[in-house]
Amino acid sequence: MTFNSIGIMFLFGALTAQTSTPPADSGAAPVADTGFLYKTVTSDEREYAYCVYVPPEYDPVRPWPTILFLHGSGERGSDGFLHTDVGIARTLRRNRKMIPAIVVMPQCVRGGTWTQPAMATMALRCLEDVSRHYHVDHDRLYLTGLSLGGGGVWYLAARVPTAWAAIVPVCAIPGDAAAAGRIAPIPCWAFHGEKDDRVPVGATRTMIDALKSAGGKPRYTEYPGGNHFIWNRVYDDRQLWRWLFEQRRAKRGE
Repeated sequence: MTFNSIGIMFLFGALTAQTSTPPADSGAAPVADTGFLYKTVTSDEREYAYCVYVPPEYDPVRPWPTILFLHGSGERGSDGFLHTDVGIARTLRRNRKMIPAIVVMPQCVRGGTWTQPAMATMALRCLEDVSRHYHVDHDRLYLTGLSLGGGGVWYLAARVPTAWAAIVPVCAIPGDAAAAGRIAPIPCWAFHGEKDDRVPVGATRTMIDALKSAGGKPRYTEYPGGNHFIWNRVYDDRQLWRWLFEQRRAKRGE
């Protein structure tokens, strides 16, 4: 079975459940664990550690917006928590009320990339696992990542494009411009630093141009003089979160 078929089976099986009611096993609004939680998931007969952030205000009676966050190359490993010191997780620790959402944080193995089918499938399995235990709003499912993870955003957006309400690639490694037609309908806000010496800014400029040529209307912020390490600035931006949570999943060819 290909990755694409696995992704579609998952996202339009587990994630197309009715969003007006909590998960079947939630009972009469039990008290849920909240905060940064260590979890494990099995994918391709291998166990992976990951982290999920659940807001202290979480209430299973209503569906919650949910974000899949893909970290960069420096946080690869198998401990399940190294990647919770950067990017979106750092912002959550400093101003959690700015991000009133469940945040799923899979961890890519050492030497791996998010564009490998095994790693991409594992990330989707983490979402599936969370959806079984928490009341996820599947019309407000967002995808973001930085650097290596930004490349994973382009990859997953192209392979399961009807799943996401919006995507936010940050200083992303090059995506496949040939897949722009699949990504173009998804609301997108991309970020890159003009002076990035790790991932040249041209990588994101190329994708933005390709999305526009394919009929998309992506937003793009390029920080003048910015280097590769722009993600704190991005994820600390209240305007980004206001825009993101306004987006809802469109019924794009399901």
